[in-house]
Amino acid sequence: MQVLQSSLPFAPWVDPRHRRLPGIQPLDPEKWLLVDDAFAGQMAERDRLIGTRPDAVHALDPAALPAAHELLHRVVQVEIARLPGYRRGKGQVTRPDGVRVPIDPDAPLLTLGRLVQEDFCILERRGDEHVMTGAILCFPASWRLDEKFLRPLTAIHAPVAVYDANIAARVQRLFDAIRPEQPLWRANLLAYADPELHQPRSESDRRHKPQGAPDYVRSERQCLLRLPETRAVIFSIHSCVVCRESLDPQQRAALEAMTAQG
Repeated sequence: MQVLQSSLPFAPWVDPRHRRLPGIQPLDPEKWLLVDDAFAGQMAERDRLIGTRPDAVHALDPAALPAAHELLHRVVQVEIARLPGYRRGKGQVTRPDGVRVPIDPDAPLLTLGRLVQEDFCILERRGDEHVMTGAILCFPASWRLDEKFLRPLTAIHAPVAVYDANIAARVQRLFDAIRPEQPLWRANLLAYADPELHQPRSESDRRHKPQGAPDYVRSERQCLLRLPETRAVIFSIHSCVVCRESLDPQQRAALEAMTAQG
């Protein structure tokens, strides 16, 4: 089943200055999570994956449980009140599509995965680097959770050719400097021939990019937010997939320019 947005609501990569890694900019704290026109389709797919393949989309180090609980509390008690269509009840939340989600403190990340469109990764400082200590990842864009779990940032980004020592040092300084009151965000741009949202792929299995203009464009709104109590950094991913024809003229021109550059 195709789950597509009708348009691409964010495209900072239209500006060439935002294409270079890490391409980070400030985020309005009240606009961290989003509800868009693909909500019902994406949430149905998330429910399916969590119900049938939990081991593929979820991982949590027991030591990261306090951070997972803090994240769940933040989303349930603060964030969904800012989003349209949610209703909070005793021990449960009703989503905009009418589905009731029980709040399970014993499974905080699995609960989060059924509440909102975003995927979440927990990164905590261990030694010299931040390490991925937990995640709910229903919509991976050509990577696998089991290959990234409990690995530091440099190992996580090892397959990214342009992620050199200089960028790695800049990203680590960025993670160290994030303040709870000032989250950050960026967005990437990926060309795909297949609009499937759940696309895990091993580091050893190179993705074959479409030749010429792609049929589909995938862009991830990636946010970084520090939790004030546990001090964990949350990396959230809101995935959008659109047909190439759904891009506006400015977005299409930027896509063509980036495609030409390889």
